[in-house]
Parts: sequence; structure tokens; C-alpha cells
Amino acid sequence: MNTVRRAVEADIPSILRLLVQVDMVHHNGRPDLFKGPATKYTAAQLRGILADADRPVFACVNGQNALLGYAFCVLIRHENDNILTDIKTLYIDDLCVDEAIRGQGVGRALYEAAVDYARSAGCYNLTLNVWTCNPAAVRFYEKCGLVPQKIGMETIL
Repeated sequence: MNTVRRAVEADIPSILRLLVQVDMVHHNGRPDLFKGPATKYTAAQLRGILADADRPVFACVNGQNALLGYAFCVLIRHENDNILTDIKTLYIDDLCVDEAIRGQGVGRALYEAAVDYARSAGCYNLTLNVWTCNPAAVRFYEKCGLVPQKIGMETIL
């Protein structure tokens, strides 16, 4: 039985392994932007993130406590902003399921844990960014009910 819990320091080696998988999806789609293989965070940075109350990290583990996937989140508060209303947002910075077990409900469990956390934290919404070079992720998030909030555009010079 899989369980979603908060990530702990003992998860860092497995998180680093999955961070490489995420990077390679992006590197394969946009080698002009993403180095490969690489990790978004170092072990030291991960220790800091795991200790930060405003940056919850959820881990989905199996019965042997092996990491199957993670969701990095960030609480964002828009208080006293000149143009934005005073809301609290949970931003999913990164969600990854081990490529060997994708399609088995791990991603949905992590997403639902993030939604539950956002509700309990009094968030107005949950947001994330997804690269267009990752159509499987776009489809996954659409199945979860997410809709575009804004669109990032570029021209390569």
C-alpha cells in the first residue's frame, strides 16, 4: 500500500535520483535550456527546503518506505500587493513519479495530498507550471482538473 507523507532527510538520496529523471525529461525536450543529467537542488539545498515550513515536500512511498515520487510545494502569500488581491497560493514547484511506475496513481496521490494541504492551509488556489515539451504532464494535470492560468511565451534569438 502506498502512502503520502512529508519528505524527510532520509529521502534525499532518492529525491536526487528522481530529480535527474525530471531534468532528463526537460533536457530531452529543451536541450537548449536544460543541462543533462543534472539536479535542480543539491543535497544541502534539499536539507534546507525540508526544514522550511513554507516549502512542504510530499513523498509517496510504498510499504517498504521506498520513494515512488515527490511533490515540492511553496506557499506564496500576496499580501498588500499593489495589484494582486490578498490571497495565499500553494505552488507546486515540481512533481515527479519514478519513470518505472508512472500511470499507477502515484502522481494523483501526490497531487491530492497537495490539494488537501492547500485547503487546510487556507489557500485560495493551487498553481504550477508545466513545460509544453512534456505533453504527458500536461495531460496529467488536465485530468486532475487544472486549467491554464497564464501562458509563458518566447522567441529564440
